[in-house]
Amino acid sequence: MGGDDHVIDVEGLTKSFGGHRALRGIDLTVPRGHVLGLLGPNGAGKTTTVRVLTTLLRPDGGRVRVAGHDVLSDPGAVRRSIGLSGQYAAVDEKLTGFENLRMVGRLYGMNRAQAAERARALLRRFRLSDVSDQRAGAYSGGMRRRLDLAGALVARPEVVVLDEPTTGLDPRGRMDTWEIVSTLVEDGTTVLLTTQYLEEADRLSDTIVVIDQGSVIARGSADALKEHMGGARMDFVLAEAADLEAAAGIVADHGHGRPEIDAGARTLSVGTSEGQSAMTRALAALERGGISVVEVALRRPTLDEVFLELTGQDGRPADVPAPQVGGVR
Repeated sequence: MGGDDHVIDVEGLTKSFGGHRALRGIDLTVPRGHVLGLLGPNGAGKTTTVRVLTTLLRPDGGRVRVAGHDVLSDPGAVRRSIGLSGQYAAVDEKLTGFENLRMVGRLYGMNRAQAAERARALLRRFRLSDVSDQRAGAYSGGMRRRLDLAGALVARPEVVVLDEPTTGLDPRGRMDTWEIVSTLVEDGTTVLLTTQYLEEADRLSDTIVVIDQGSVIARGSADALKEHMGGARMDFVLAEAADLEAAAGIVADHGHGRPEIDAGARTLSVGTSEGQSAMTRALAALERGGISVVEVALRRPTLDEVFLELTGQDGRPADVPAPQVGGVR
């Protein structure tokens, strides 16, 4: 594990708070210029992992290196290598957009001219030039988020850590943030993204790592994780909602897992590894059972369905080794 091409390299990371084991041996590696999406339910350990990576929290065990620097032996170098944007925009609302970014530049050791030049360049890049002389307190939520992201880039960091960067943003603000992240990667920046928006992870991440109860339970590309569920889902829309339970029993024999039922929409869905042939057999069985189907579809699972299956109440203890689903370890 590890190597010069891995800008983030985490092996066996553990952290406890009193008797609570928050992290139980996390392994992560992120190549240069890649986006790693770190997913998990609330309390899974995402924020604790981010706090260790950004030197805000000392690990109990394991090895953590960022941009070639160890978080314990050289935390200063780690901090100089990263930009951090948290769940809430960290801007001084009494300062203008320009003053916010110039201040960050000065804190990084730039002289006045360098800090001002960098601030203006970032304001142009993030489409904030027109409001650069307005106080940040008058900015919309999306504008504050763009200013916060700009602040994370002032020092041209090798690694940008985005901890739920679109929390609280409207759809337009989220799309703006996605565009910015894509631009960062094009410039060769390595990004660690934590998010609860599955669509966000699907769209932006080269590799997704799912953690639950402090352990990695799956990793791979979004496509690989979807394939891990069996490759396809069969959706059936029935004429009568009263037939759903009986139909679920029939369909279960031709798919895998328990069929999901939506009584309001008169639909049921089940996974299959056999594609069209399984659907043909299921339709024939439903017809024999006297159940009328008005619509049917064969599709790939969504990342939301993958997430729910992986983090659902499956009874698997957190210490059980994670399934490897391809992609970057």
